[in-house]
Amino acid sequence: MTTTFSTGSPEATHTRIGKLWVDSALVEFIDDEALPTAGVDVEHFWRGFVRVFEQFTDRNVALLGERDRLQEAIDEYHRARPGVPEMEHYEAFLREIGYLLDEPGDVAATTADVDAEIAEVAGPQLVVPVMNRRFAINAANARWGSLYDALYGTDAISEDDGAARGGGYNPVRGERVIAWARDFLDRSTPLASGSHADVVAYTAGSALTATLDSGETVGLQDPAHYAGFLGSPDAPTNILLRRHGLHVDIQIDAAGAIGRGDRAGVNDVVLESAVTAIMDFEDSVAAVDGPDKALGYRNWLRLNDGTASEEMAKGDRSFTRVLADDRIFTAPGGGDVRLPGRALMLCRNVGHLMTTPAVLDADGNEMPEGILDALVTSLCAMPGMAPDNERSNSRAGSIYIVKPKQHGPEEVRFSTELFTAVEEVLGLRRNTLKMGIMDEERRTTVNLAACISEATERIIFINTGFLDRTGDEIHTSMEAGAMIRKAEMKSATWMTGYEDWNVDVGLACGLQGRAQVGKGMWAMTELMADMLEQKIGHPSAGANTAWVPSPTGATLHATHYQGVDVTERQAEISAGGRRATVQDLLTIPLAPGTDWSDTEKQAE
Repeated sequence: MTTTFSTGSPEATHTRIGKLWVDSALVEFIDDEALPTAGVDVEHFWRGFVRVFEQFTDRNVALLGERDRLQEAIDEYHRARPGVPEMEHYEAFLREIGYLLDEPGDVAATTADVDAEIAEVAGPQLVVPVMNRRFAINAANARWGSLYDALYGTDAISEDDGAARGGGYNPVRGERVIAWARDFLDRSTPLASGSHADVVAYTAGSALTATLDSGETVGLQDPAHYAGFLGSPDAPTNILLRRHGLHVDIQIDAAGAIGRGDRAGVNDVVLESAVTAIMDFEDSVAAVDGPDKALGYRNWLRLNDGTASEEMAKGDRSFTRVLADDRIFTAPGGGDVRLPGRALMLCRNVGHLMTTPAVLDADGNEMPEGILDALVTSLCAMPGMAPDNERSNSRAGSIYIVKPKQHGPEEVRFSTELFTAVEEVLGLRRNTLKMGIMDEERRTTVNLAACISEATERIIFINTGFLDRTGDEIHTSMEAGAMIRKAEMKSATWMTGYEDWNVDVGLACGLQGRAQVGKGMWAMTELMADMLEQKIGHPSAGANTAWVPSPTGATLHATHYQGVDVTERQAEISAGGRRATVQDLLTIPLAPGTDWSDTEKQAE
C-alpha cells in the first residue's frame, strides 16, 4: 500500500499513499502505534484516509472561497457607505448576499450517549496545549484539587497584616486559608446548626454527624449532601460531600502537617475541580509539520489509552507523573462510590482554514489540516472508549471534538459530514464523534440556531470568547471605520447581546441536559482574587462551564458552581425568552472619534 523514497522531494520526507504524500514520521506513528492500539486494520485505514481527502478537500477549499466572497461584498458595502450603517438597509444587504440567514424553526438537539460531565455536571473547563505532555497530564489530573493549596499560593488570600506568601509556611496565612475553607463549607454544605469551624470531630457511616466544640452533635442541613467516606465510621479519614453534582473531599489526618494543628484533624479540603479539559491542537500549540503532528497525536493517544507519563525532577528528587486513578469511597448505605480521577477530555482540532505540509497532494500542495485532525485524533481517541481500560476517558462511548473558527451553518454541515466519513473509516457507530461549536465568528453568532441545526445529533458544546470573537467583529467591518477601544468593547451593544444570545439560543435549541453552554477564559493567571469575585458571573449567566487558565484556577472556580445551581438558572433564563436581537449583534462598535493620545494608542 505504501512506498517510501529516500531521495528527492517530497520523497525524502514523505511516503506515497495512493495519490497523497504523507510525512513519513506521521506514517510511522500511525502504522506502529495508533492503529495497533486502536485495533484498526492498516490497509483499511489508509484506503479510507485517501478517500476522505478526495471527498472533502475541494469542498473545504470552496468554503474558504465563500468566506472571501462574503467579506469582499461587505468591504465594498462599507467603502461605499463609511460610518454607522442604516440598520434596516444593512440587515437587508446581509440577507441578500447570503451572510445572514433566516432562523430555522424548532431546532432540537437529540445528542445521545453523552457523559455526565458534559450533560449533567456544571463545572470548570481547562484548555491546554496537547504538545506539552506534562501540561496535558496535569490538566487531566486537575479533576481534583486542594482548596488549601489554591488559596495559600495565590492572591485569593490577602498578604496584609502578616499573611505573606514568601518563605516557609506562614501560620497566619494558613489560619486565613482554613477560615476561608470552613466558610466555603458553611455556604456549600452547611450543618443543621453551628459552623464547620466549630467542629471538633466528624463521624460517618449511614449518616454524617459532627460534634461541635459546645458538645452538641449535629448533622447536615441537607442530609443528601453526604455522599460517602473512607476509614472507619467512628474515625473517618475522608468525608465525601456533594452539591450541584460536584464533590468535596474533607481529608482528616490528625498527624498531617495541617491536621495536627486543627482541632477536627482536617488536613485539607479537596474539591472536584476541572470536570472537563480540552486538549488543544489549535490556538495554544505550534504543530507545523509531520513530526510535530505526530508528537501531538502521540500525546493524545497515550492520554486516551491511559499510559501517558512524564519524568519529572524537583530539586534532587525525581519521579514519574502519570494519569490519576479513579477515587473509591464507601457509600453511606454500604458498597462503593467510584468517582473519576481525571477530567473528561475533549480534543480541539484546527479550523477549516489551516493547511499542513504533513499531507501533500500529487502536485506537492499542502492539504487541509482539519481533515487530517478529524481522522487521526478520532483514531487516537478510540482506546479512551474501551470498557476494559481502567483509565478510560468516555464511559458513554463517545469522542468529543471541538471545532473552532467555523463560519456559519454550511461549514458546520461540512464538519458533520466529515465526521460521518471518519466514522466509516474507523468502523465507529454513527454519531460516536460529538461536536463542539465555538461561537467565535460573527457569521456563526448571527446564524447560531442554523449552525446547531446542522449538528443536532452531535452537538455537545457551544461557547463564547471575547478575544477571538472581537477579532472577527473588527475584521468583518473594518472598512466601516475605526473601532472603539478594548475596554469599551466589553460593554458594547454587540458584545452584551452576543453573551446573552449564545445562552438563549443554546437553551432554545435544547442543549440543557445534553451539551455544555460555555463562557470564555479568565486570562489573568495571577489575579485569582479578582477571578473569585467576577467569574461567578459565568454560572450565574447560565453557563454550565467556563474556561480557566490553570488547575489552581479550576479549583477556585469550582467554588462558584457549588454556590450557583446552573440548572435552575438555565430554567429561569429559558422562561424569560430571548434577551438580545439580531440588530444588537449587527451593531458595529465604531468609535465616535479617533483623537486618541499616543499613550492611549500604545495601551491598545
